[in-house]
Amino acid sequence: MARLLEGRYAACDKVLLVCDTLNTHTKGAFYEALAPERARALARRIEFCYTPKHGSWLNIAENELSSLTRPCVADRRFGDIASLREETKAWSNDVNTTQRGVDWQMKIDDARTKLKSVYPTIKL
Repeated sequence: MARLLEGRYAACDKVLLVCDTLNTHTKGAFYEALAPERARALARRIEFCYTPKHGSWLNIAENELSSLTRPCVADRRFGDIASLREETKAWSNDVNTTQRGVDWQMKIDDARTKLKSVYPTIKL
Protein backbone atom coordinates (compact mmCIF):
# COMPACT_ATOMS: atom_id res chain seq x y z
CA MET A 1 0.00 0.00 0.00
CA ALA A 2 2.81 2.40 0.83
CA ARG A 3 4.33 1.83 -2.60
CA LEU A 4 1.00 2.58 -4.29
CA LEU A 5 0.23 5.64 -2.18
CA GLU A 6 3.70 7.09 -2.65
CA GLY A 7 3.95 6.07 -6.31
CA ARG A 8 0.96 5.69 -8.59
CA TYR A 9 -1.41 7.60 -6.29
CA ALA A 10 1.04 10.17 -4.90
CA ALA A 11 -0.93 13.09 -6.34
CA CYS A 12 -4.23 11.92 -4.78
CA ASP A 13 -5.37 13.58 -1.57
CA LYS A 14 -7.68 10.67 -0.69
CA VAL A 15 -7.71 7.05 -1.89
CA LEU A 16 -10.80 4.88 -1.50
CA LEU A 17 -9.69 1.35 -0.68
CA VAL A 18 -12.29 -1.37 -1.22
CA CYS A 19 -11.43 -4.44 0.83
CA ASP A 20 -12.93 -7.29 2.76
CA THR A 21 -13.29 -7.36 6.52
CA LEU A 22 -10.04 -9.21 7.15
CA ASN A 23 -8.56 -8.03 10.43
CA THR A 24 -5.31 -6.92 8.74
CA HIS A 25 -7.13 -4.40 6.57
CA THR A 26 -6.99 -1.49 9.00
CA LYS A 27 -5.08 1.74 9.44
CA GLY A 28 -3.37 0.10 12.40
CA ALA A 29 -1.56 -2.23 10.00
CA PHE A 30 0.39 0.78 8.69
CA TYR A 31 1.74 1.44 12.19
CA GLU A 32 2.83 -2.17 12.53
CA ALA A 33 4.80 -2.07 9.27
CA LEU A 34 6.06 1.52 9.00
CA ALA A 35 7.59 4.28 11.07
CA PRO A 36 4.88 6.27 12.93
CA GLU A 37 5.25 9.48 10.91
CA ARG A 38 5.09 7.71 7.56
CA ALA A 39 2.24 5.45 8.73
CA ARG A 40 0.18 8.43 9.87
CA ALA A 41 0.73 10.35 6.62
CA LEU A 42 -0.35 7.36 4.53
CA ALA A 43 -3.24 6.28 6.75
CA ARG A 44 -4.75 9.78 6.66
CA ARG A 45 -5.08 9.51 2.88
CA ILE A 46 -7.00 6.23 2.89
CA GLU A 47 -10.73 5.80 3.22
CA PHE A 48 -11.62 2.16 3.84
CA CYS A 49 -14.75 0.80 2.20
CA TYR A 50 -15.45 -2.68 3.56
CA THR A 51 -17.50 -5.24 1.69
CA PRO A 52 -20.23 -7.12 3.59
CA LYS A 53 -18.86 -9.81 5.89
CA HIS A 54 -20.69 -12.62 4.08
CA GLY A 55 -21.84 -12.88 0.48
CA SER A 56 -19.73 -10.12 -1.05
CA TRP A 57 -18.45 -9.91 -4.60
CA LEU A 58 -14.98 -10.22 -3.10
CA ASN A 59 -15.85 -13.72 -1.90
CA ILE A 60 -16.76 -14.62 -5.48
CA ALA A 61 -13.44 -13.25 -6.74
CA GLU A 62 -11.54 -15.22 -4.09
CA ASN A 63 -13.44 -18.38 -5.09
CA GLU A 64 -12.51 -17.82 -8.73
CA LEU A 65 -8.84 -17.36 -7.89
CA SER A 66 -8.95 -20.51 -5.82
CA SER A 67 -10.54 -22.45 -8.66
CA LEU A 68 -7.77 -21.19 -10.97
CA THR A 69 -4.99 -22.08 -8.57
CA ARG A 70 -5.93 -25.66 -7.78
CA PRO A 71 -6.29 -27.19 -11.27
CA CYS A 72 -4.21 -24.78 -13.29
CA VAL A 73 -1.17 -23.45 -11.47
CA ALA A 74 -0.82 -25.19 -8.10
CA ASP A 75 2.31 -27.28 -7.63
CA ARG A 76 3.69 -26.22 -11.00
CA ARG A 77 6.52 -23.99 -12.09
CA PHE A 78 6.39 -22.03 -15.32
CA GLY A 79 9.58 -21.26 -17.21
CA ASP A 80 8.25 -18.03 -18.67
CA ILE A 81 5.32 -15.64 -18.44
CA ALA A 82 4.03 -16.67 -21.87
CA SER A 83 3.42 -20.25 -20.67
CA LEU A 84 1.60 -18.99 -17.57
CA ARG A 85 -0.57 -16.70 -19.70
CA GLU A 86 -1.37 -19.55 -22.07
CA GLU A 87 -2.48 -21.81 -19.19
CA THR A 88 -4.57 -19.14 -17.47
CA LYS A 89 -6.16 -18.11 -20.77
CA ALA A 90 -7.22 -21.70 -21.47
CA TRP A 91 -8.67 -21.94 -17.95
CA SER A 92 -10.45 -18.60 -18.36
CA ASN A 93 -11.98 -19.61 -21.70
CA ASP A 94 -13.25 -22.86 -20.19
CA VAL A 95 -14.74 -21.11 -17.14
CA ASN A 96 -16.40 -18.40 -19.25
CA THR A 97 -17.89 -21.04 -21.56
CA THR A 98 -19.43 -23.11 -18.74
CA GLN A 99 -20.72 -20.07 -16.78
CA ARG A 100 -20.92 -21.62 -13.35
CA GLY A 101 -23.06 -19.89 -10.77
CA VAL A 102 -22.39 -19.23 -7.12
CA ASP A 103 -24.36 -21.34 -4.66
CA TRP A 104 -24.36 -19.37 -1.43
CA GLN A 105 -26.56 -21.91 0.35
CA MET A 106 -28.33 -19.19 2.28
CA LYS A 107 -32.09 -18.78 2.24
CA ILE A 108 -33.48 -15.35 1.34
CA ASP A 109 -34.97 -14.80 4.79
CA ASP A 110 -31.64 -15.68 6.43
CA ALA A 111 -29.81 -13.31 4.09
CA ARG A 112 -32.23 -10.49 4.88
CA THR A 113 -31.64 -11.03 8.59
CA LYS A 114 -27.86 -11.47 8.49
CA LEU A 115 -27.23 -8.84 5.82
CA LYS A 116 -29.86 -6.36 6.97
CA SER A 117 -27.51 -3.40 6.62
CA VAL A 118 -26.90 -4.24 2.95
CA TYR A 119 -30.56 -4.50 1.89
CA PRO A 120 -32.34 -1.25 1.05
CA THR A 121 -35.26 -0.16 3.19
CA ILE A 122 -38.44 0.03 1.15
CA LYS A 123 -41.29 2.15 2.46
CA LEU A 124 -44.77 1.28 1.25
